[in-house]
Amino acid sequence: MSQAAYFATGCFWGAERRFWQLEGVTQTSVGYMGGSKSDPTYEEVCTGKTNHAEIVEVIYDFSIISYEKLLAEFWVMHDPTSLNQQGGDIGTQYRSAIYTTSAEQLNEALSSRDIYQNELSNNGMDKIVTEILPASGITYWLAEDYHQKYLVKNPNGYDCHSSTGVAYPLITSSADE
Repeated sequence: MSQAAYFATGCFWGAERRFWQLEGVTQTSVGYMGGSKSDPTYEEVCTGKTNHAEIVEVIYDFSIISYEKLLAEFWVMHDPTSLNQQGGDIGTQYRSAIYTTSAEQLNEALSSRDIYQNELSNNGMDKIVTEILPASGITYWLAEDYHQKYLVKNPNGYDCHSSTGVAYPLITSSADE
């Protein structure tokens, strides 16, 4: 009953913590996706030359939490209208992205983008620039161990997230009831 989901919201430390705190999320890790170099290091990704994004891999039990609920959390934990930047973190590695593992996830991600864009537009906000792509053929490279559960190891560490301040419209699905 487990599925994987991949989200980029800027720096992966704070995003990983937001996801691991959700009921139904059974495992998280951080890594890199979407770039051109095999097995990149954090130092290489930080140069911007590899074109990887900092990613959170979320393993979740879809009988407890829906992908739609994960998407709702994704949209509000960062500013998806900010191109290649979240707060003071600047570069392509900090872009907003979703890599989907099925056609259903792709359809839900695109639909949720449209729903949230409508909310943002109603609040005078810019267009969403989030990259939404199928994960097939895109390798998830696990980040170095010191990045895994970073905010457990460093509770006062840099959370690094900004947001639009606009809530995602309430959702209900059978997995959330």
